[in-house]
Amino acid sequence: MTDAPMTAQAASTATAGDILSRQLTAQAGAFLRALPLAVGEVGARPGSAAVVPAAGTADLLRAVRRIGGLLHTFGAVFEQTWAQESRTELRWLLNLLALEPGYVRRSARLLGAVDSLSGSDPEGTGMLAGHAGAPKARALLDRQLTLARTRAHSTVLQELRSARLHALADRMTLLVGEAPLLETAGGRASAVLLPQAAAAFTALSACAQQLPLQRAATPYGGDGLRRLGAAPSVRGAADADAALAADDAPWSRLRILVKRARYALEVCGRPSSELDELDVVLGRHQEAADAAVTAATAARTPRITPATAYVLGVVHADQRLEVEAARYAVGRRWPDLPPGLDGWLEIPPAEGWGHSPAPRTA
Repeated sequence: MTDAPMTAQAASTATAGDILSRQLTAQAGAFLRALPLAVGEVGARPGSAAVVPAAGTADLLRAVRRIGGLLHTFGAVFEQTWAQESRTELRWLLNLLALEPGYVRRSARLLGAVDSLSGSDPEGTGMLAGHAGAPKARALLDRQLTLARTRAHSTVLQELRSARLHALADRMTLLVGEAPLLETAGGRASAVLLPQAAAAFTALSACAQQLPLQRAATPYGGDGLRRLGAAPSVRGAADADAALAADDAPWSRLRILVKRARYALEVCGRPSSELDELDVVLGRHQEAADAAVTAATAARTPRITPATAYVLGVVHADQRLEVEAARYAVGRRWPDLPPGLDGWLEIPPAEGWGHSPAPRTA
């Protein structure tokens, strides 16, 4: 494996511990600066939030993802118990902070879909224009998602005052000073970190090879709507939901691995604009799949009219089309990505080892 792309100074002097400590110190500092802002933002909005998280929450999420990604990809050079505990707590905070904004985005997506399908504009008339069930379906989705968002808001407020969050903040404060590294972190950065970064790209490639990218590369993913992957026989609504979840799971896994590969490249000082774009597309895939599940659940609400259930079924199909559109975009982009870590290391470094590129904006 080549280590030629690194700067001469980094190749001769930097150890793996130096690089990782610099990265973790920067991200832990960002965590501690963003935490009070995020807590204030959550407390200031009574059950409502923007589609895009506010600045403090966004910065906190960015730091949490990067620290967790580094501890996973380069976990072999950290004290194992500490790294595992830290990853568990960071995952808890990540899921907590993403809860309410997720409901807000899902509400905007589903209500926007109903409005588009039932409205008229210069581009044409929606297929549900004038349908009696459209207003009721919209009101039902709005009511259910508002309730879910309010409950999520209450949960976030309660947990942000908990001792668990204070303990995690203390852990990040200690991380700013000194990370619990093992003796192996004293080796050269290229010898210690490159094999672990390569393992992240190997896992990413292996996951992509398991996906039906050839089928997803066709412009209209009709087969993807009619034929799922290796799924059990479907006998009812619960089985149908399980089959779709099994079909979506490998794509969700791909998104996680893309993020880990991105953070590994940041440690190596390489740009990752192509992976950034792929991450955005896979994020759209995840949100459309989640929205489809919400529409299907709403359609099974007791005592709603057949017209309302029909509209919700159309919205569900619309979101599954969005899922297939995202898979098509992934299928078009994947063959153009550099093969493995070595291909990415041939790209000139942005700043050198341990210097992350500027954070992307939403």
